[in-house]
Amino acid sequence: MSEIQYSVEYERANSVSFSDILRGRAHEKSGTKTVRRLILGMGAQAMQQFTGINVTSYYLPTVLTKSVGLSETLARLLTACNSVQYLCFSMIGIPNVERWGRRMLMIFGATGMCFCYIFITALIRYNEMPEYPHRHEVASASVAFFFLYYVFFGIGMQGVPWLYPTEINSLTMRTKGAALGAATNWIFNFMVVEITPIGIQNLGWRFYIIWIVLNAVMVPTVYLFYPETVGRTLEDIDDYYRGNPPLLVCLDKEAISSKRPEKYQARDDHIMHAKESETAQHLESVEDIEA
Repeated sequence: MSEIQYSVEYERANSVSFSDILRGRAHEKSGTKTVRRLILGMGAQAMQQFTGINVTSYYLPTVLTKSVGLSETLARLLTACNSVQYLCFSMIGIPNVERWGRRMLMIFGATGMCFCYIFITALIRYNEMPEYPHRHEVASASVAFFFLYYVFFGIGMQGVPWLYPTEINSLTMRTKGAALGAATNWIFNFMVVEITPIGIQNLGWRFYIIWIVLNAVMVPTVYLFYPETVGRTLEDIDDYYRGNPPLLVCLDKEAISSKRPEKYQARDDHIMHAKESETAQHLESVEDIEA
């Protein structure tokens, strides 16, 4: 409880305004690379929407009826079943996020979802060909890949984008970073939800190519630019950015490792030893006075 109170009081006392952040005047309080860290947090939230999750989350019955050709009753039943299995696989990613790391989960999720959309696009393409003799079979196969898509999203991208902005930003700007990240998520959520019905109606199977490309782009984006935050404290992240790290974090093995770098543990041990020495000296002074 005392640590929570300290964090709240520290953030209030050292908070920075959005204008200071955008003007580059927040370095003294918020650490270095402030804007870069904000963009990384906002980017993680944007990528969650660019996975195409709300193409299927909001419109899966529509997708199954218009793109796949199922009846409305069957489409709704499959949507309900998909929601249940989505919940089950989400329970795999959440407890293991500290074990597997943020980077690996995001890369795993984006790779799997790209794979699923490739097959969904190809199968729906054949399903939309009137002369194709196996339309029913390819339609059924596409449903399986919609289900598999939710497995990858539930494990890899369901929770990490919400967690990352609170970890990559410093303590003094963490609230603002999380707020901007959430705002980014909902802005792109609105965009995806608005364009999906139009895209399905006018582009047909070609609409799903968009999500193949976006998921494919996420893999190198995370690998190249996103440092690992698992096992790190906020002070560790601040120290990392004070060292003026390269834009391409993949060049720094410590930055992408799922294990906490030893230098941060050594720093904590040094601070703890200094505090213990200070306390011991204080007690000795008190004993001398009492004697």
